[in-house]
Amino acid sequence: MRIISGSNGGQTIKVPKNFKLRPTTDQSKEGIFNIISNYYDYNNLEVLDLFSGTGNISYEFASRGAKYVRAIEINFKHYNFIKSEIKRMKLNIDVIKSDVFKYLNVSNDQFDIIFADPPYSFDLKKYELIIDKIFKSKIINNNGLLVIEHSNKIELNRLKKYHETRKYGGCYFTFFKNIKY
Repeated sequence: MRIISGSNGGQTIKVPKNFKLRPTTDQSKEGIFNIISNYYDYNNLEVLDLFSGTGNISYEFASRGAKYVRAIEINFKHYNFIKSEIKRMKLNIDVIKSDVFKYLNVSNDQFDIIFADPPYSFDLKKYELIIDKIFKSKIINNNGLLVIEHSNKIELNRLKKYHETRKYGGCYFTFFKNIKY
């Protein structure tokens, strides 16, 4: 796993072997970030990374110059790993150890992009709950983008604010736009 672009582009991230994760692949990440760069200037972005895992997505946003990045991760080992990588790479990322659902219930902050990579074991109702909480709580700015990584077993294209779905390898990324008319 590596950071693709920006100030830390090319740096590798060595995830401990005992982590039970499926980090977003470099190919998938590159595709997602190419799409995002068509809509946004990274220097102005405030980003929220939910279910951060290794911190891979947060590192990429910070490396590309995002104005602010916050990572939410509940697993203590993963949280500590993210903190150590932030320090090692000298990245400006705010990492919080919290349950994502609890965090969404109490946060008053707003973000331009929210990336969520929940466990693939989640059923459709949990995905719907995440999406509902994000849009109802107003944690996402007007014209903000929500990107959810998921397996082929979950279809999110019938949900409100759906924009598009992209497939990279075995991963699906569904985009939701908070467009105000």
